[in-house]
Amino acid sequence: MSSTFKRRQHATVADLLAIPPEERVHEIIDGELVRKAAPTGEHGDAQSAVVARLKGPFQRRPSGGAFPGGWWIYTEVEVEFAPTQVYRPDVVGWRREHVPERPKGTPIRIRPDWVCEVLSPSNPGTDRVKKLNHYHQFGVPHYWIVDPMEESLSVFRWTREGYLFVIAAGRDVRVRAEPFEAVELSVGALFGGDDDDPVEGFPGER
Repeated sequence: MSSTFKRRQHATVADLLAIPPEERVHEIIDGELVRKAAPTGEHGDAQSAVVARLKGPFQRRPSGGAFPGGWWIYTEVEVEFAPTQVYRPDVVGWRREHVPERPKGTPIRIRPDWVCEVLSPSNPGTDRVKKLNHYHQFGVPHYWIVDPMEESLSVFRWTREGYLFVIAAGRDVRVRAEPFEAVELSVGALFGGDDDDPVEGFPGER
């Protein structure tokens, strides 16, 4: 008996780029074209706080001076990991030692060295499970999850067996979170606090 079912067609980069730029806030996840949820105020504030605290000291040539440098740090750019996996990370970075020239174009086809996703209330499982597994599959060395609802930062490091959970920190602590451990970060500053708010050091840190 002949089958009446047709194989599902995966979305392609061409489908993504066919969306007008002013309307394109989409990703391709497992071959499906998915529109990213509109960010809440808390989401937008946390995302901009991550950029504000990392881009200044890190997006520069390494100099051995007061600022570590050594990175390209972008926000909301399309990164192609595979034809069926084109993501738009909230914040993403490449080490200059791996990528000497500034990543250009869309989608960018260079695997990043670090990705930070800020959770949205409508689909936290995408970042906690689906993207976490895919970022590991594609060899992203460092993955951060910023949760504006719980006001927490989770830091993961790539290992062959899976991501190693390195840090889970709430807003009342300061951390040196890899791969940016050269700079101390007040977690509360990602959620409306100030960098000089009185907080504790993360347990085990010097």
